[in-house]
Amino acid sequence: MANIDKHPAGSFCWIELHTTDQSAAKSFYGSLFGWQANDMPMGPNDFYTIFRLQGRDTGAGCTLRPEELSQGIPPHWMIYIAVENADAAVTKAQGLGGKILAPAFDVMDAGRMAVIQDPTGAIFCPWQANKNTGIGIAQVHGTLCWADLSTPDPKRASDFYSGLFGWQIFADPKDKSGYLHIKNGEHFIGGVPPAVHRQPGVPAHWMAYFQVDDVDATANKAKENGAKLHLPPMSMEGVGRMSVIADPQGAVFSIFKSAR
Repeated sequence: MANIDKHPAGSFCWIELHTTDQSAAKSFYGSLFGWQANDMPMGPNDFYTIFRLQGRDTGAGCTLRPEELSQGIPPHWMIYIAVENADAAVTKAQGLGGKILAPAFDVMDAGRMAVIQDPTGAIFCPWQANKNTGIGIAQVHGTLCWADLSTPDPKRASDFYSGLFGWQIFADPKDKSGYLHIKNGEHFIGGVPPAVHRQPGVPAHWMAYFQVDDVDATANKAKENGAKLHLPPMSMEGVGRMSVIADPQGAVFSIFKSAR
């Protein structure tokens, strides 16, 4: 396992579940990943759940707002990306063709964030850490390990994110699938699958991957607890084994175990 005390700019630093049933989500993910739920009150009858493993933060959960539900926003996992300056990220994103859904604002003394939609439609949040640096643990069962961008226009999206975060986004010459790798500094952090494999009509989105000890056992457990398998466990040669799961409320995520 690895403890994380600071996330370099451009890395995936936080993950947040927006759901229709926070209590059900707490027990589902607690059972699946061993997360402990810590509820922080946010006003009357409202709370923010911080998920923890071994006493360190792994992510969070909150309830979809009535205005989000009225816009037809489904339960989902939201990805946060570390930045030095949230306001500068907003200005830069706008210049690169992104749409600002929420300009930069402070989250008490935890940090400063915004909500941005890339030019192809995927939504993410830049996070400028203050007291809360984000996820504090990696490389164990139930921790974020990767994220894929599902987009109908990988080229347009690549230009946007490279411009915004300085990512290198490129195909491996040995890999004929057309999958693009995302490299932040020295680290491979995610990818962009080929647009041909996308389901028609599904909006562009970021897909979170959680590391697990056993993909088949975890997928089975998820199913027993009311989840649906969008993609049953499958192996990618030399890469690892994975499965795509919709939790009982419908939020979609992937689980992964590396072959290396």
